[in-house]
Amino acid sequence: MNNYKLTIQYDGTNYAGWQMQNNAVTVQQKIIDAIEVIIKEKVNLIGSGRTDTGVHAWGQVANFRTEQELDIYKFRYSLNSILPHDIAVKKMEKVEESFHARFDAKSRSYIYIFSRGKSPFYQKYSYHYPPISKIDLTKMNKLSKVFIGEHDFTSFSKKNSEVEDKTCNVSEIWWRKGKDLSTFYITANRFLHGMVRAVIGTLLFAVEKDLDEKYLLEVLGQKNREEAKESVPAKGLFLFKVRY
Repeated sequence: MNNYKLTIQYDGTNYAGWQMQNNAVTVQQKIIDAIEVIIKEKVNLIGSGRTDTGVHAWGQVANFRTEQELDIYKFRYSLNSILPHDIAVKKMEKVEESFHARFDAKSRSYIYIFSRGKSPFYQKYSYHYPPISKIDLTKMNKLSKVFIGEHDFTSFSKKNSEVEDKTCNVSEIWWRKGKDLSTFYITANRFLHGMVRAVIGTLLFAVEKDLDEKYLLEVLGQKNREEAKESVPAKGLFLFKVRY
């Protein structure tokens, strides 16, 4: 059996996330449909993880297996020709048959982009949040370090999450400011449904109310989504990189 790994970029604006769903248009389904048109057989496309409705990806990874030996260059060209303009396969490679895009991933990184001023070019891919210019990044980076290490992130996960184990190990987290855009970055071994956007929303609230690390630790300890604050909009979030 041949196993092929895809590195994918997509604009999530028009999709109900990555994962296939009934009565909804998803990125996974679009790619599966395109693959099956080309190779004329059913495939199981395994993603490194789900992205929510409206979330984008700079480096999603997926794999599928087939009995066919594919010409990687021609297949990727054909696949991109069929896929809609907002989904692109940036890289394709043949991997070991045992490779699994989800279970073999060591870490995932997300970025979230804020824009200070109104711009038609940033509208779909950033959260227009003028107060970001007044935030003390030194304080924000210090607060964010509360999340470093292994924690139960129940307070930052959507209530309807089907995952029982809510423990995640965050290895890197930081904020940076640019002239027009500011960026939040986080890396962990895994993420829960809605976790990144809830973490960001709660950090913004903490800075706005001049709260310290104790507040964030209390929210973590409560293990209750109602204790964390409102999530930031999906459109500023990107699955940036998956490491193996």
